Formats: sequence, C-alpha cells, structure tokens
Amino acid sequence: MRLPILAGVVASALVLAAGYGVGLAVAAQAKPDRLKAVLAQMDAGSKTFRSAEASIQKQQFEKIVNDTTTESGTIYFLRSGGSTQVGAKFAPPNEQTLEYKNGVVRLYSAGTNHIDQYSTTGANQARFETFMTLGFGGSGSDLAKAWTITDQGMEKMSDGGKPVEVEKLDLVSKDASVRGNFTHITIWVDVARDLSLKQEFFTPSGDTQTAIYSNIRLNQPIDLKAFAIKCKGKCS
Repeated sequence: MRLPILAGVVASALVLAAGYGVGLAVAAQAKPDRLKAVLAQMDAGSKTFRSAEASIQKQQFEKIVNDTTTESGTIYFLRSGGSTQVGAKFAPPNEQTLEYKNGVVRLYSAGTNHIDQYSTTGANQARFETFMTLGFGGSGSDLAKAWTITDQGMEKMSDGGKPVEVEKLDLVSKDASVRGNFTHITIWVDVARDLSLKQEFFTPSGDTQTAIYSNIRLNQPIDLKAFAIKCKGKCS
C-alpha cells in the first residue's frame, strides 16, 4: 500500500499531478525568518481544525517504465480527541475505499472484493504519524519535529477555481528509514486554514507520488456512511 500519501495522508495510499491546482505564479523567495511565522500560523490553524473533506486527484509516476497512473476521488479528515480519522473513495476503473481509524489502515479493492489491512501500532504508528502531520490540521511544531524544512516561498494555487495563497515547503525527514523511501517531500500549504493543497513525494529511484486537493470543505459535517467499506457479499 502507498501509505505515505494518506498523510494527507495522508498522511497516505493516495497520490497525483493534475491540470488544475498547479502553481499559478513563480514562488517568491522566502525571507530567513518567514518559516518561523509560517509554522506559528499552522499551529494556530491546527487548534481550530475539526474536519475537512475534499476532492483528491492522485498520480504515481514510475520512472523505469516512464508511466503515470492517475486516479480521482474524495477524501476526508476527522479529528477526534488527539487522533485523526481518515477515509477516501476512488472512482472506477480502480475503485477503492480507504480507511484509517484507531491505528489501523483498511484498503478495499472493489475489483477483487478484497480488503488489505495494516496495523500502525508501535514503531509503525510513529512512522505513519510523521506522514499524518503533512495532511490536514497538522501543527507547525509537529512538522518541525519530524522534518528539516526549507521554505521555498509563496505561490498562488487554485482551490475549486478560487485563487489561494500557499507556502511551498520542502521537507527532508529526520528519520533515516523514511529518507530511504523518500529523499524529500514538497508540500504547498494554505497556512491560514492549515491545509495542504498539494503534496509531492520523491523516491531515490526517481519515482514521484503527488496528491492535489480541491473544493475543500473545512469544519463542516461529514457523511461517514458515504465512505463506508461495502463488500460485495463476503470480502476475501
């Protein structure tokens, strides 16, 4: 499973580069003290974050075969106490439903009527949580604990056709095992709302995984039934 993109997912088994949402302007050079202010804004936004629901378009590029796969769907993030629940549904032809809840990831593939399950307890959970801080509602303080951050300045992106100012942050994990999978990760953050509008993961082999979020609904009720895993008869 491509769990890193869930971070946000996610945290995340989620990824992609779309025609909409790409930067509309060249990033402005960030001032040396700007990063501290950006992380402080993310801390403030994290305190009021309760939930978010968005359209997601994901893409995985495999360099060795020069092939890109693209999918689209809907994702939600729901904070409950000190934990975050995440769910996503992706449209055919690769119809899948993903759920992260109580430290367990479940991925249902409609084509095979099969559920893969992955526990994030212990060391796995700590590693998974470093990716969750890249998602919606993560604090700037937590981000700085897990990543070495380079502020690459401000850009403008589109969220459902509306221009949004974002901060482009490049991240290198402080965990050597994570760096073995991803040399660095770039995120585009709407710091005012503490939301990632785009995430791009770079692997040592030259592959990339990208996710773009749009039409974001912040702190609105979420219909969890719409994201429920529904097997066709008995799941394998």
